[in-house]
Amino acid sequence: MSDRPLSTLSLAPNMLSALARAGYETVKDIQDSTPEQLSKDLNIPLPASQAVFSAAAGPSRALPMTQSAAAMMGTTKQYSTGCQPLDRLLGGGLKRGFILEINGPPGSGKEQIAASAVKSFVECNEQVLFVDMQNMVPPATIKRILMNGPRAETDGMDLVSYLSFHSTVEIVAFIRSLTAYLEANPSTALLVLNSLAFPFQPHTFTLKSRFAILDKLKQTLARTCASMGLTVIITSQLTTKMLEGNGQPGSAPPGSKSIMVPSFAHNNFPTGRTYRVIIVPQTRTTGVMRLLSAPTHVPNRAQPLREEPYQKVRGVIS
Repeated sequence: MSDRPLSTLSLAPNMLSALARAGYETVKDIQDSTPEQLSKDLNIPLPASQAVFSAAAGPSRALPMTQSAAAMMGTTKQYSTGCQPLDRLLGGGLKRGFILEINGPPGSGKEQIAASAVKSFVECNEQVLFVDMQNMVPPATIKRILMNGPRAETDGMDLVSYLSFHSTVEIVAFIRSLTAYLEANPSTALLVLNSLAFPFQPHTFTLKSRFAILDKLKQTLARTCASMGLTVIITSQLTTKMLEGNGQPGSAPPGSKSIMVPSFAHNNFPTGRTYRVIIVPQTRTTGVMRLLSAPTHVPNRAQPLREEPYQKVRGVIS
């Protein structure tokens, strides 16, 4: 019998989440059951439960973490986000092994940008893991975008793994199993965490739990971006911060003002690999995209303001 965690097996994150909810944590827990019992416990088809037993019995397929992203992919590979103003802010597009955090108010188009970026990876025959945490981008939306590309005859969805989570238990299980999933699927080139702020709302976690989970995610992203050349796109809503009359954070007394700020702190993600961008609408169809920070920024040193104007054409930023 083995006390090896199930999170180290070559299983999809949604399967690992289901196992965690049912109380299965180690290989020993699986081996003490049967495929028939597991099928019943997880409410999954018998072939799916048999696949879990096969994974538990087989060797790990972890990718050696000593392999560098530069050795795997080179250091100049870039992919268009499908949004020219954003590509200009990024110096030409998304780079392998880096993180793009897009912040914006509701309806600003950040989710559409994330879905459009998928197209660039699929056109290069790269695999994508798209995780939606607020049902903002259904698979049909991604498929529609991909159908406009050169792979239209196959729509490209064969290269896209799509997950949708609706509970904090699923989110936590996913983050804890993400490293194992990526090691088992080393050809995954792009990870999209869409609407990441939604499951981290104040009423959902205690501050201590929120910090611990985000720190785990930060460590995972730092490790996989550096060693596997993984590219990550994170989209998040802006949150409202109340200010007192003196401009300091407050609790909304009479006469106070509010501002919209990113949901996550600048150091919640690996600062040496993260580009932070905010979408600032100015009218219904125009605005600017502003670079808040980049891996090249020197801490505690003022940086020149970098922003690019944009227009929305048929609801899409260009």
